[in-house]
Amino acid sequence: MDFLFNINVQFYILAYLVGGIPFGLLLAKQFAKIDVREAGSKSIGATNVLRVLKETNPTLAKKLAAATLILDALKGIVVLFVANNIFVLTDATLWMIAVLAVVGHCYSPFLKFEGGKGVATGMGVMLFMLPIETLIAGIAWFITGKVLKISSLSSLVGLAALIISSYILHYDIPVIKTHAPIYLIAFIIVYKHIPNIMRLFSGQEGKVV
Repeated sequence: MDFLFNINVQFYILAYLVGGIPFGLLLAKQFAKIDVREAGSKSIGATNVLRVLKETNPTLAKKLAAATLILDALKGIVVLFVANNIFVLTDATLWMIAVLAVVGHCYSPFLKFEGGKGVATGMGVMLFMLPIETLIAGIAWFITGKVLKISSLSSLVGLAALIISSYILHYDIPVIKTHAPIYLIAFIIVYKHIPNIMRLFSGQEGKVV
């Protein structure tokens, strides 16, 4: 058990546990007395919080969805900030922390390894690690969402924009010299979106109005 005293391992565990905090579920239960896992897409993310709560309280739905989005993004950012600025851990360790924060959100230890789709948390960690690429992805996400009003599609377009821009701006990722962590995060997000992708192809994916 000596490995548990390794600072890198401790941050890996912390990233997974903090990433697993289901803010969307907690906020909806606390302020709207609704379990978002029982309605809509059954996801704990901001989009489902908005979709489920707007039927009864549109104003509260927007506030809680925004809070969910921000808190889910901050989960990874906070751990990365502490690891980088206080403990000065290596870039390789930071990238692993980023991946595990997304894993924690998508497979939360507090929800029997169920969770969200990883978009907000992924956006947060990528904003910390590759800010310019993430801003480009955010613009692509925003424009697609505004035009098509399909959350899943805008998320996937944003993800594609991030990957493409990462090769243009950082063909060799600094220090680690590989895009592997980005692809791991992308794989998790795409995998969690498989039901949405199937609905997109069948024309049954709902819009967020």
